[in-house]
Amino acid sequence: MMKNLSTRDSNVIWHPYTQAKLAGETPGIVRGSGAILEDENGNQYIDAISSWWVNIHGHAHPLLAESLARQASTLEHVIFAGFTHEPAVQLAEKLLEVLPGRQSKIFYSDNGSTAVEVAVKMALQYWKNKGRARNKIIALEHAYHGDTFGAMSVSARGLFTDPFSGLLFDVLRLPFPDAANRDQSIQALKKIIHDHKDEIAALIVEPLVLGAGGMLMYDKSVLENWFQVCRDNGILIMADEVMTGFGRTGTLFACDQVESTPDIICLSKGLTGGMMPLGATSCTQEIFDAFYSEDRGKTFFHGHSYTANPLACAVASTSLELLLKKECQQQIARIEKRHQEFLQSNRLPVNFQNRRHTGTILALDWHSGEEDSYLHPIRDRLYQHCIQHGVLLRPLGNTVYVLPPYCITDDQLDKVYEVISNFNS
Repeated sequence: MMKNLSTRDSNVIWHPYTQAKLAGETPGIVRGSGAILEDENGNQYIDAISSWWVNIHGHAHPLLAESLARQASTLEHVIFAGFTHEPAVQLAEKLLEVLPGRQSKIFYSDNGSTAVEVAVKMALQYWKNKGRARNKIIALEHAYHGDTFGAMSVSARGLFTDPFSGLLFDVLRLPFPDAANRDQSIQALKKIIHDHKDEIAALIVEPLVLGAGGMLMYDKSVLENWFQVCRDNGILIMADEVMTGFGRTGTLFACDQVESTPDIICLSKGLTGGMMPLGATSCTQEIFDAFYSEDRGKTFFHGHSYTANPLACAVASTSLELLLKKECQQQIARIEKRHQEFLQSNRLPVNFQNRRHTGTILALDWHSGEEDSYLHPIRDRLYQHCIQHGVLLRPLGNTVYVLPPYCITDDQLDKVYEVISNFNS
């Protein structure tokens, strides 16, 4: 007799961000449609976190599936050093039309971490190629930029990075600008620049919302001030829009909400609508020109075997077309409005505090005396409560967040809100 997926999985699979000894049975998902996932036992779950924030149009979207199949029958992959292809060029053209500011070139990679890794290396080598080596990067407290070594280095030090702490490069740390210290955070940036100006290559930020750090949200006026201070001091600006891009904050990109614009932008997650892995790092012409030389030593020596995979690029183009449609923009506005109405209602237990939302991202923290942390004991109880009631939420410690695909229906949102409201520790 064939064993079920969960049993077979436990024999052969090592899952990410999972302590296997404590995890319990892993449901085997066999199909998805819209905002719904179905397991091998027929149980259905509302995917209220877009499967780690990637799925913006819903599971098994027919137009994305058709785009993938069509491309697969023409060209599945080709080396991207020395060759090019239509899906990569077409996607780059479309992205550069909608990205904030003066973006001029697209460099492809495989995921969010590598998009950040590319950005960090690009910024550091930019200054070396200009003959003014600068090796310091300013990064935000509580930031998360990925799990590769450069991305970990510009992320917050803590649980995720502790085993590798001695191997990460140092960064200049900027305090998170909560409501109590917005002005202090701006002043802190000015002081850092004053003390280290000729050493600083770039500032890297998650604009408006820090994802894995706890869905921490800050005001766009702070972002504008940071960007302007860096611009005034000749410091490059890197925006990690891996999570915040493609409509998540209510605008197409979070940086659309400020006047000053980044020099480098990191993209992934919603880029392909959750259909294929793909990363992209955009930059201005000025950045590219520092590498454009008859000196081969100024080449950007970075690449991946699957750089600009035609399948992923083709799907990403179709996903972007869907995102820009009026219907999708209306869905985003609807979700934002529903989040706001829910947070203003009196349905939530008193323990859910710090209630907040930006665009389609809703978050709240469970406070019951224990210190806030990713290992907060309430996390597993929250997760199991939601799963048992047919809702997939993956709390960040004591932080519960809702970040749904844009196709989620009002009835499905109502169920998500109801399940959260009915939690009792």
